[in-house]
Amino acid sequence: MHLSRRTLLAASGATASVVLTAGPARAARAATAEAGAEEGPINDFDALLERAATLLTGGAFDASDPDFAAGVAALDATAGALWDALDRSAGRTALWSDLSPLTDPGNFGQSYTRLRTLAVAWSTPGTSLSGSAETADALLGALRFAYDTAYHPSARETGNWWFWEIGAPRALMDCCVLLRTHLPAADLTDYLAVVDRFCPDADRRTNSPTLPETGANRTDKAVIVALRGLLGKDADKVASARDALSDVRDSGRNSLFRYTTSGDGFYEDGSFVQHTEVAYTGSYGTVLLGGAAWLLSLLAGSAWAVTDPKVSVMYEAVERSFVPVIFDGLMMDAVRGRAVSRERAGDHRDGAAAVAAILLLATGAPAEWSDRWRPLVKGWLTRNRTTPFTALATLPQLALAKAVLADSGTRPAPRITGSFVFADMDRVVHRRPGWACTLSLSSKRISAYEAGNGENLHGWYTGDGMTYLYDGDDLGQYNDGFWPTVDPYRLPGTTVDTRPRVDLGTGAGTSTYRPPNAVAGGATLDGRYAAAAMELIGAPGSSLRALKAWFLLDNTVVALGAGITSDGGHPVETVIENRNLGADGRNRLLVDGVPHSAAPGHNSASGQARWAHIEGVGGYVLPDGAALRTLREERTGTWRAIDTGADTGGSTDPVTRRYLTLWLDHGPAPTDAGYAYALLPGASAAATAAWSASRPVRVLANNTTAQAVEDRRTGLTAVHFWAAGTAAGITASGPATVLVRRRGGRVSVAVADPGRTGTSVTIGLPFAVRETAEADATVELTPGRMPLLTVAVGGSRGHTHRAELVQ
Repeated sequence: MHLSRRTLLAASGATASVVLTAGPARAARAATAEAGAEEGPINDFDALLERAATLLTGGAFDASDPDFAAGVAALDATAGALWDALDRSAGRTALWSDLSPLTDPGNFGQSYTRLRTLAVAWSTPGTSLSGSAETADALLGALRFAYDTAYHPSARETGNWWFWEIGAPRALMDCCVLLRTHLPAADLTDYLAVVDRFCPDADRRTNSPTLPETGANRTDKAVIVALRGLLGKDADKVASARDALSDVRDSGRNSLFRYTTSGDGFYEDGSFVQHTEVAYTGSYGTVLLGGAAWLLSLLAGSAWAVTDPKVSVMYEAVERSFVPVIFDGLMMDAVRGRAVSRERAGDHRDGAAAVAAILLLATGAPAEWSDRWRPLVKGWLTRNRTTPFTALATLPQLALAKAVLADSGTRPAPRITGSFVFADMDRVVHRRPGWACTLSLSSKRISAYEAGNGENLHGWYTGDGMTYLYDGDDLGQYNDGFWPTVDPYRLPGTTVDTRPRVDLGTGAGTSTYRPPNAVAGGATLDGRYAAAAMELIGAPGSSLRALKAWFLLDNTVVALGAGITSDGGHPVETVIENRNLGADGRNRLLVDGVPHSAAPGHNSASGQARWAHIEGVGGYVLPDGAALRTLREERTGTWRAIDTGADTGGSTDPVTRRYLTLWLDHGPAPTDAGYAYALLPGASAAATAAWSASRPVRVLANNTTAQAVEDRRTGLTAVHFWAAGTAAGITASGPATVLVRRRGGRVSVAVADPGRTGTSVTIGLPFAVRETAEADATVELTPGRMPLLTVAVGGSRGHTHRAELVQ
């Protein structure tokens, strides 16, 4: 029997479309008004299951629209390949030959995911499988086979818990939603039973009942439990899924609608942490946002609608946590954790997932929030021509995006600008109109990397001060084969010894490394400038030590290093740049105005270079002159070499990219070595040479007591004090990051203690101050010719304290 779209999706096409474009609560009201009924909550399980099906498929769409046509074609191609490879024989031992044995958690987990893809294609008009009775029967048989063979209530959890408790049950419930009109009652009973066995609630880890679920894992499980409740017509289950978002069971301790001060979740400064110690906004944070938006949308207008007033935390997170780390639609790699090693989930795809989550959340959010988000999203969608959102989006995501793009009343917002110090996850983001710079730091609080389950095998130095430079004209820098081909010992911004390292995370489970240093973070002034620092302590087995600082200014980033010491016998290097030039890039390199060969393999050393320029990227200035090393090379690698994960493992196909690397060699046994360089993103060669000659930003200190710069153009002085001392005329009674800007008789001051070691710090200024115009409650002024600021930094977790003073 060939089922029509109308038979499969019982609700009207108009209502299904409204769910995605106008908001589920408003859609519910529209549906009841259309039927002539009084407005009230939806208590019909079938109506909510129809809404769930719409959220999975995208609802009604215009098949003549080329974007939707392309989306259908892409779905059809993927599903068609899976259909052709699906073993439908009576004597099968697996559903797909590459996922055998089926009893392996990774294999049955991926098998359910593939079955969901087939079910979505079967439910979507225009695909070759749409409404096919043969496909429906094959899917029912495959689900039965997977249950009988591998995933059933009497099975014992082995391997990666995620497949048992999240991956498999979510895909299984989605399949049941889409196939519900065909699914035998006995089969549904069995599938609900297996979910009750491995994901009975969203509050606890099933294989560790005392472990409360947090963050994205809690959201994922809440969605599973909600779908299980709807399919089983169990109101208590649906209510428990809703309550899990607020963690009613534990009085809100693990609520997704609260700010945390430690461990997993959203922080008030915009940080997001998962796995206790990993900066994860762009991976787990996106999953959390998307899952919460999905469940809010599913239950809106029903008897189980989310009414927790603290849901506003989720709305605030869009602008505090996500907007700063989305650049023209891509998600910054510094907050994607081990996901950077996933071939099929690059920065553009994870960015698209975040954009889609924001759009879905906007359908039900108050106008005061959604009216601000849509222009931001429209700006991202219209500027990203490298990998357009429409090329990555699923049909539901495409429906949301098309609604915003078609809205003539929504004008695309320009790129945001500003400086963001995410003290609670050791990340710094500095944004200007044409570019952005992101610092990935680490400490005894936040891990230097996460690996595990075969993922991120070469992530050794990603948290050692890696400096990401995003260019609005080069959105493919980290998405174009960067991670399998970049030299993992030469990540931009890092100071490393070159001792050989072994692959990380090859066993089951995840592993992280938190270095013992306390200092990682900094301060931001006026939301426009920032200074950051990190004490680098080499991983176990390395004697490397270094003090690193960055000063993020209007059109410049100054990087300083001091106290670089190692006796390991391996060359120690500071990497200024390691630029991916693509498959055939020949960007011109100038060093002090002299062109260097564009031939791959060209290696050079300049005795006292003052500046360099990479065509299409920008300038690099060495204010004191330095022995600059450069290398052009073609590097070949595979995604498989950095990710062997059960469901994320990369291909063995060779990938080749050209790189241009600039670095400083400190030798095999440096003692108190240092460096200083400035990045001029987007600058021309002439502008770079002029900057080198005029030095508008001066380095005033670069030692183990203090690192400091002065920007004469803006009146800004910034210092990181590693100990009590004086630099640039500013004194500090102990470790602190200090920014001071004088203009028009006013003085702006920002202070932080990124090491979180002190209770208070006293800052002395070298000029007279009469009074305080405004200041945080933690800042006290002693005015006079040599004024003092006493800042209560204790307990502030490295956040910035501010004061506005009058001279």
